Amino acid sequence: MYGVGIGPGDPELVTLKALRILRSVPVLAWPAPEEGPSLAREIVAEHLPGTQREIPIRMPLLPARFPADDVYDKAAIEIGAALDAGEDVAVICEGDPFFYGSFMYLYGRLAEDYTVEVIPGVSSLTACAAALGSPLSAKNDVLTVIPGPLDADTMKQRLIDADAVAIIKVGGHFDKIRTLIDDLGLTANARYIERATMGEQRIMAIGDVGEDNAPYFSMILVHKRDEVWK
Repeated sequence: MYGVGIGPGDPELVTLKALRILRSVPVLAWPAPEEGPSLAREIVAEHLPGTQREIPIRMPLLPARFPADDVYDKAAIEIGAALDAGEDVAVICEGDPFFYGSFMYLYGRLAEDYTVEVIPGVSSLTACAAALGSPLSAKNDVLTVIPGPLDADTMKQRLIDADAVAIIKVGGHFDKIRTLIDDLGLTANARYIERATMGEQRIMAIGDVGEDNAPYFSMILVHKRDEVWK
């Protein structure tokens, strides 16, 4: 089984190794919401040969149901059956499989019984920094990654303690995050981006984002020195 990181959205950011595997395996598995298309599959669609058997892994995206253990249990059984039959399987994962990637839940179920290779991908973290023209950290800075769903008190303390911060999974937590950043006097140091490297990419001042109008695929970078190299 291959856990294939396919990058943040731009099909040209798929690595050569990922491309080779995507085109050669007989079975492809991909995550998707309970209804509708798979963003992960859309990213690599133009690279696929069109001859593979495909295993959709459809799951609820509600925070209260994630990770959906029953979904991963079922997917692990189906993928395991393909592996038992001698078929290699590529499980595609947006960004990097081991940077908040859903692939890790399949890895945990299958790695003890099967040979698994993880193919790293361009992560949203580095893609957002590149698109914003904003280096993540420099010198002896400590970079802190903060998930948006953290409670306000914990997030505030993380922001106070950090040199440089990447706030991920912003989504419906945007208003809470913006308030904390403003209260700490860091608004001028904050950079907002959504859907980095995709056709719908948008970069805005944090004050211009509508109330709770940030999508899940959005990120805020904050550096205490503002310009990292200074």
